[in-house]
Amino acid sequence: MRVLVVAATEFEVEGLIQESGIKNQDLKVLITGAGMVATAFAMGKHLAENKYDLVINLGICGSFDREIALGDVLEIVEDDLAELGAEDDEDFITIEKLGFGESSFRATYPLPEKFNLKKVNAVTVNTVHGNDASIKRLSTRINAQLESMEGAAFFYACREAGVPSLQIRAVSNYVEKRNRDAWQIGLAIKNLNTFAGELVDCLISSQE
Repeated sequence: MRVLVVAATEFEVEGLIQESGIKNQDLKVLITGAGMVATAFAMGKHLAENKYDLVINLGICGSFDREIALGDVLEIVEDDLAELGAEDDEDFITIEKLGFGESSFRATYPLPEKFNLKKVNAVTVNTVHGNDASIKRLSTRINAQLESMEGAAFFYACREAGVPSLQIRAVSNYVEKRNRDAWQIGLAIKNLNTFAGELVDCLISSQE
């Protein structure tokens, strides 16, 4: 089974690269750069020239849901381009209502049953939220649990390339007024890479 791991930064998957990447020749890693534009471009170019049985998006994220603990590893099954649309004074018109496209995308590969991760939904944004008013506006419009800058673009690129997709993220912070002292980036990356290593080994070894 040929697996491609997609991440915004090498920092987020450094552990996986050092461990599983050395021994699994069927595993490749694509570092796209941060944000949906960089992700979509890098994936479109790479997937036009390479074929995979599965593409996995790994990264850290923020959580709107306070019942999710910092460091938790989660499976994102639905992701929305939260800003794609138009403002009509205080109202937001989605790209679907405008008739120009779609903003919601889903994972297309089932996580193996042995991995019992919580399934969640997310939004993908250009500007991560750090203002109480904007957080409230978004939460009123979309009932999202997590926030990233790449997820929905990742799902979109996989769909257009016709390749199965899976998105796994670990929570590094809560979505709130910017408070770096409360972030748990190290814990999130550690947990993410531990899980990713086990997942990749399971997927590749099961096909040998």
